[in-house]
Amino acid sequence: MDAVRVALLREVLAGTEWIEATRRFANSLRAAVAPHGGGLLLVGSAAYEPWHLAAHLDDEAAWSGLPELSPTLVRHRVPAGAPPHLAVGPGRLAAAGRGATLLVVTPERPDAGLLERVHDARRNGATVLALDSGDRDLHALAHDALATAPPPPEVAAAPPDLPDLPDTADLDLDTVQHLVSAAAGENGRPAPRRHRRLRDRLARLAEGLATPPPPRW
Repeated sequence: MDAVRVALLREVLAGTEWIEATRRFANSLRAAVAPHGGGLLLVGSAAYEPWHLAAHLDDEAAWSGLPELSPTLVRHRVPAGAPPHLAVGPGRLAAAGRGATLLVVTPERPDAGLLERVHDARRNGATVLALDSGDRDLHALAHDALATAPPPPEVAAAPPDLPDLPDTADLDLDTVQHLVSAAAGENGRPAPRRHRRLRDRLARLAEGLATPPPPRW
């Protein structure tokens, strides 16, 4: 999802809790990594690796001049022959202590082994952040957390660029990751917008995109 689609998504969500919530969580992320110049560890569950968030945060780190946002992806299973930056296993979590930030991203309930590693990292002084579907045990360990709606199985592997949002604005994990990563690289905040119904805004956006521009001559 590029910057234009993120901007359109934010337009659709203006007036909901998601703009403020994702910016708040992104600010927590920046506040955790900035004083230490990095140390960001990104880990998912055994069945879910947050590849897209790792890539987007790496891009934001380069574009925004904030190298501390560039994460180390921690993998539960490292295949033979993986390049060094993709060969960091769960043992790295055991070394996470003061100055490290552990961001746990998963759409499913973390297993006992992951929760134990997260608990140990927090006890050793690491800052723990969680982006998940609202697991109580994980949130109890996190210094800050953001819960999302679980994605439908049929679209979990290929989320749409601009989802058809219900009025309740329950967003799936993939969509929220785009908003968080974009907000993490921002330096400012836009002016607040008036609340409008989501479907009204979506219809207005669709109409505007379908209308050809006026002639220039």
